[in-house]
Amino acid sequence: MSLLPQDAKEETAAFFIDSDSEHNSERDDHHQVILQKANALASENCLKEAIDCVSLAMRYGPVRPDELSVVVDCIFRNFKSNLAGPDAGPGQSGDTCGDSIFDCPNCRGFLAEPVTLACGHSYCKRCLHRRLLSKCKLCDEVVKGEEKLNITLTRLLDKWFPGQTKTTKSLSELDELLSNKCYHEVVTLATNVIQADPESMVVARLSRSEAYTALQQYQEALEDAEFCSRPEMLQRSSAEATFRKAMVLFEMGQVDKSLQVFLHCLALDENFPCAKRHVEKILCNLLFPDEEKVKEGLKETAHNSSPHLRNKAFMADQPSPAQKQHQVRATSAHIHSEGQERRWESLERHSLSRAHSLQIHGSSCGEEGLKRVCSAPQLGNQEKGSLLKRKLSVSDTEPSVVDRVSSKHKKQGAAKSSIQQLVKEKTCRKVSKDVLDPNDFECALCMRLFYEPVTTPCGHTFCKTCLERCLDHTPHCPLCKESLKQYLACRKYMVTTVLDLLIKHYLSQEYAERTKTHLDETRELSDLTKNVPIFVCTMAYPTVPCPLHVFEPRYRLMIRRCMETGTRQFGMCINDPQKGFVDYGCMLIIRSVHFLPDGRSVVDTVGGKRFRVLTRGMKDGYSTADIEHLEDTRVEDSEEQKRLQELYNAVYDQARVWFQNLKVRFHNQILQHFGPMPEREADIQATPNGPACCWWLLAVLPIDPRYQLSVLSMSSLKERLVKIQQILTYLQSIPSI
Repeated sequence: MSLLPQDAKEETAAFFIDSDSEHNSERDDHHQVILQKANALASENCLKEAIDCVSLAMRYGPVRPDELSVVVDCIFRNFKSNLAGPDAGPGQSGDTCGDSIFDCPNCRGFLAEPVTLACGHSYCKRCLHRRLLSKCKLCDEVVKGEEKLNITLTRLLDKWFPGQTKTTKSLSELDELLSNKCYHEVVTLATNVIQADPESMVVARLSRSEAYTALQQYQEALEDAEFCSRPEMLQRSSAEATFRKAMVLFEMGQVDKSLQVFLHCLALDENFPCAKRHVEKILCNLLFPDEEKVKEGLKETAHNSSPHLRNKAFMADQPSPAQKQHQVRATSAHIHSEGQERRWESLERHSLSRAHSLQIHGSSCGEEGLKRVCSAPQLGNQEKGSLLKRKLSVSDTEPSVVDRVSSKHKKQGAAKSSIQQLVKEKTCRKVSKDVLDPNDFECALCMRLFYEPVTTPCGHTFCKTCLERCLDHTPHCPLCKESLKQYLACRKYMVTTVLDLLIKHYLSQEYAERTKTHLDETRELSDLTKNVPIFVCTMAYPTVPCPLHVFEPRYRLMIRRCMETGTRQFGMCINDPQKGFVDYGCMLIIRSVHFLPDGRSVVDTVGGKRFRVLTRGMKDGYSTADIEHLEDTRVEDSEEQKRLQELYNAVYDQARVWFQNLKVRFHNQILQHFGPMPEREADIQATPNGPACCWWLLAVLPIDPRYQLSVLSMSSLKERLVKIQQILTYLQSIPSI
């Protein structure tokens, strides 16, 4: 007997963890471990064992649809491997051989309202707006769906193909009406489009099928979907028609058939996003259905079917406390899965009650659906797994499930031949010479023909080099001023394929001239003695590393040109108030460039040849120079060589002692910035610049840059060693250093 009142009990429970909480935590741990095992088995293609693990996991809690993703992939692989004949997926490859460049790579229709992705490939707006693909068909790049219309390409297509553009507007109107749920208007407009333009009838029929489904006119919706999913039409409608057919079957309550057609849709296009989401949802519902919906469906079906089914519908009494807890978890999982599906609702509809759909289509269909779906809660977990495996078995699937054609269509042989003729007559669209104008392909920045045209996320197109130069100054579009910070951070300036092909095909002569100009400019930048780019900053020395932080727009351009031309070299000089930069410097060789998100870069360079400036110039904001390279005068006399070697050894030993006697702080700073002292060299005249230790010492010694410059300009190794020896002697005489 408890001595605490009820309120005190609740208050006490707020401060102590009861055994139920510990038990629930333990159940959740078991739940996650078993699901991980199921995913591991599914990854190894062990479908039976994976489903058994999922069934076992359901004893400890509900499973969300998204947690079955790996299992669905395994199911799809099994389905695809057992799918016979050429139906295994003509839509998977991104090959567009034989198709016009004006066709969308996804739906094979006219490239209406083109949108260019970050990878440079263009798709029609409808395919992206309706989320019909998650990856680019041609390069597997992930589709973000945030890009806008390609303005240049849209203007060209409107000018060249006004008839197609007019039809596109009608199809866009269909999508808008669907989004506004004006389904009767969709049916009327789609019918008019089908009659007026046979080439657009596939898209119009798919829209009409979606409208019929929303109006619960399932037979008409199924006829349109099956028409578009015929083998002779799949080249144009691809997986979308199969998906639409599966959706109609799903809304009709034929879950088993819809599941198999969804899998067939994935066989046509394994990256079709909505189909996989539905397979996950159906699989979750089959293994772990919402008991309230099942009970409601049983009641409705029992009232419209035979007496023995009516008795079955009311076999279950009030649920036990454990069952109530199970229902709460199931409802929570269902709500979560619905939240996951909201982003796909442009193509999906909330399904009707299974039993209500069965009621519409008769008691025979109701009995079959009841046996296959509604009876699942009466089974044990292992039995559910076995039942599901039978449902997903392709060997048991009749050919009519995937390629079923209604008797009405079977009688229309003439219609089929006309469709085949329409597909055969679809040829590559050509542009008349009368409407071709090179000015339509002119870059708004350089006012020349596009060379390597790149389209920004805001839809504007520029030459690649022109766009990069603009982004050196500001991360905004040069025309609309929209922010391009993310685009700049990714640095994926991919050529817009369609525009590039159009220029090469229709303006071949102008393109050849533009290419010649570009190559001449590149060749001019590749000369390492004429118009060499000069970075006016600090002292640089042969063999010594020189890391740089590049942030000025002019030097961003300079570094990029050095990389693009392949020279990977530029000159480094210190500033001179009168001349701009001094007469002597050192070439720097770029080892690597790390670009920062805002356009700045960290450039890792190492010193190369020394040079003397002959003439100075300027190009696009940075300094240039004509130069001649410097080399040490070689000593040929053996006696001179011997004395030079002795001098080198003495300087090297003196330098090593000085370096070892430095304070720890200075010693570590030198090691961090310049690395360790180079090893003693056997042949000190092996290179035109002499031994590396001389340049390392010149870089680390605390002396005036002008004095360092005088040593850099020397062409006598002996004089350089004497200068360094004098500096070391002076530094060693100062106790504080």
